[in-house]
Amino acid sequence: MKKNIYMLIVLGTILCIPNFALAHNYPTKVGEKLGNGIANAVTGVVEIPKTMMITGRRHGATYGMTAGFFTGLFHSVGRSLAGALDIATFLVPTTPVIRPAYIWDNFDRETTYTPWQMR
Repeated sequence: MKKNIYMLIVLGTILCIPNFALAHNYPTKVGEKLGNGIANAVTGVVEIPKTMMITGRRHGATYGMTAGFFTGLFHSVGRSLAGALDIATFLVPTTPVIRPAYIWDNFDRETTYTPWQMR
């Protein structure tokens, strides 16, 4: 029984890989997702000062230093984990979960999260 299940998994994998490989711009999309994942995993810590600055401009310096710090800490963990997830699943091209996709894109915009979508 275990051998049959193993063979079904191998057969399913062999049949699915060519479909991904023949997709339009598949190598480009996979490369973009891997690069996005690496960049977000590494630069997640930059969310802390970014969010502190945005919150400080909007609500004042004291609020930015306190609430902005904790919100930035949350976004830092979120961006780093989303980057790690993108690295782990880069063979399945999806749109980035985090907006903006890279931390340096539109640095004055607060980070938001969207559901996964196939590209």
